[in-house]
Amino acid sequence: MTALLPEKTSVDERLAADFYDIESLLPPHERELLTHARAFMRTEVKPLVNEYWAKGEFPRELIGKFRDLGLAGVPYEGYGDPLPAGSNLLVGMLSMEYTRTDASSATFFGVHSGLAMYSIYRGGDQEQRDRWLPSMAALDTIGAFAMTEPLGGSDVAGGMRTTARRDGENWVLNGAKRWIGNATFADLVVVWARDEADGKVKGFVVEKGTPGFSPVKIENKIAFRIVENAEITLTDVKVPEANRLQRIDSFRDVAEILRATRSGVAWQALGVMLGAYELALGYAKERKQFGRPIARFQMVQDLLVKSLGNITACWGMLVQLARLQDAGVFRDEHSSLAKAFVTSRMREVVAWCREIFGGNGIVLDYDIARFFADAEAIYSFEGTREMNTLIVGKAVTGESAFV
Repeated sequence: MTALLPEKTSVDERLAADFYDIESLLPPHERELLTHARAFMRTEVKPLVNEYWAKGEFPRELIGKFRDLGLAGVPYEGYGDPLPAGSNLLVGMLSMEYTRTDASSATFFGVHSGLAMYSIYRGGDQEQRDRWLPSMAALDTIGAFAMTEPLGGSDVAGGMRTTARRDGENWVLNGAKRWIGNATFADLVVVWARDEADGKVKGFVVEKGTPGFSPVKIENKIAFRIVENAEITLTDVKVPEANRLQRIDSFRDVAEILRATRSGVAWQALGVMLGAYELALGYAKERKQFGRPIARFQMVQDLLVKSLGNITACWGMLVQLARLQDAGVFRDEHSSLAKAFVTSRMREVVAWCREIFGGNGIVLDYDIARFFADAEAIYSFEGTREMNTLIVGKAVTGESAFV
């Protein structure tokens, strides 16, 4: 796998939303990768997103171009060759950069490189890592992650209904999953199920075409329309023991995976804020009312400055979260606070930025409507604000308020 970096990449002019020049915290090589991703999203993805968002389809022709981008394996030491593993700050900023153009593309990477690959990287033994991760890092194999169920979201830890039963050298899975991104076209799906024998949650890699595994695309969404979420039915699906993630022994292990990916959602929320703010700032400078640009109106400037303040505060929080991750000392409550806080501020920013567009803000042609709608999905998944608030509340008070 080779990232197609030009011989000499000039760093783009600082982002309008990077008021404190936070990107300068990245070392030169990592900043070059970020700039490369930015150029790719601008030239290859942005021209397509509104068309496919309106159709509610994932642009499959982009997968080959994402493969050439060569950044899917950056988070994983030894599986991103020839690139070294990137810092958590780089990984977060890449997610931010993808989302700054299109939240659906960021979710494609988040599901594949984050949830699916990290499940195998963290939960698989060495043989399983070597079997799947190189082709996943090269995007020759596309992954998905199936945990949420039709009747279980926030309570999935204790209420998972999908079951696994050992049958000789195989496991038999039965149940259903819902809201599974990439599942309609993924080559493998990490499915989580409760072992009938010991009641513990275990992970299984189900490969495309396995009998009894049936993903059906969820239609009529008002957000993340490019993401092909699926409802999956598992009917006597046979999975060999060799496809059971060998280092997953309990839901505690699963929670470690979710802790890492939850911080990625916070970075996505930041990316949505950046994208919305930049759109609103550009529009305010160009749109004229009463004979002058609306950027000269005090109330418009107030909306822009409040948005910029949210962006800067959230970005600073996520920089420190990345440092805690790099140091190996971050905890559930750290990622939960980031997810709850940043997505809440994101909701404010996209509303303020859409307001600047007036009536044009509800038309897809101006892009801001897509950011406004997609923000609702980011606000909800990877744990609602309420659930993440209770995780942090328990950490700071020592008292559990969970029902």
